[in-house]
Amino acid sequence: MKELLLLIAQGLVSNPDAVNITVDEPDEEGVTVYHLSVAQEDMGRVIGKQGRIAKAIRVVMRSAASRNDEKISVEIE
Repeated sequence: MKELLLLIAQGLVSNPDAVNITVDEPDEEGVTVYHLSVAQEDMGRVIGKQGRIAKAIRVVMRSAASRNDEKISVEIE
């Protein structure tokens, strides 16, 4: 899952080396939180107009996680 998020994020930004992902342990509900951070100048590319790209990233990640019977959340920092 982390590799998928990394691949998506690096494809969107102009500075792919600055992409960093940290993963929290699953909480009491079984939700694993992925924290995505990118360079400041790339934040707009990851979030998109009205958050559309961020929503699309979350949809793709949730869809991939459901295939593995996982629950995840993506937070962009």
